Amino acid sequence: MKPIKNILVGLDLSSIDKQLIQYSSFFSGMVGVEKVYFVHNIKRYEISEILEKEIEDIDLEEIISDEIQENIKQHFTADVEWEVLISDDPYTESLISYIVNKYSINLLLLGNKNNQSGSGILAFKLLRTIRCQFLWIPENFDIKMEKIWVGTDFSNASKKCFSFSSFLETKKDIKVEAVHVYSLPFHFSPYLNNSKIEPKMDAFMDKKFDNFLKKVDYTGKTQRFKLLGREANIASTLKKEAYKNDADLLIVADKGSNTFSNLTIGSVTEDLFYRELKIPLLIIKD
Repeated sequence: MKPIKNILVGLDLSSIDKQLIQYSSFFSGMVGVEKVYFVHNIKRYEISEILEKEIEDIDLEEIISDEIQENIKQHFTADVEWEVLISDDPYTESLISYIVNKYSINLLLLGNKNNQSGSGILAFKLLRTIRCQFLWIPENFDIKMEKIWVGTDFSNASKKCFSFSSFLETKKDIKVEAVHVYSLPFHFSPYLNNSKIEPKMDAFMDKKFDNFLKKVDYTGKTQRFKLLGREANIASTLKKEAYKNDADLLIVADKGSNTFSNLTIGSVTEDLFYRELKIPLLIIKD
């Protein structure tokens, strides 16, 4: 996979900015990032005409830039170069996409406010369109990376997740756990004995795991989790079991085995994205 050289962090002057700055410091220091860009887009269209007259002689960009830089100096401790980008573009999505392309961004960090006041709409639009990796950061969690969960449906798309986890293992001593959620054919249950089916399904999943890890040429040590769950509850099962097993990061691919369009996000990934999460969610795009 491509090295993570440049990171872009989206800030909005809310309380989650501190967490984003601290995590970007932790992550960039761990993987050896070359430069971190912090971006804030001033939403002038939200300023009323009365307030606009009051601040017409004030350099709003300079004031906001100073505030953000002060916040970064306080919470960004990694020995990594950083820069603040301030704009007043009417379309934040276009602005971030432009920066991602201009500065060859490899990873975008945005804050997950558990979709309060529609905060996830912009992020989801970017998730569909940008080509770099996407890291969705919640508020108020312990910043560490001792154990990561890698979700897989054995598709070609999920192979990328293991490439990224292998990359992280070269940077830090991390425990990697591979996770697959499967469902039994319950519509046949009146005719089949589930106590006989489950051991066969378990053996079948072991074989699928063996074949898949051989295909991705995964050389690291990983514990496997085969979780039984109905199709509609895959995201819920991943989330619940990740918490139960003290995972510090959940990695999934942007697409699943049944996704055809380049602009379509897999149903499980989308479901995870819109859930309230207590740990970071890394969505692999490349």
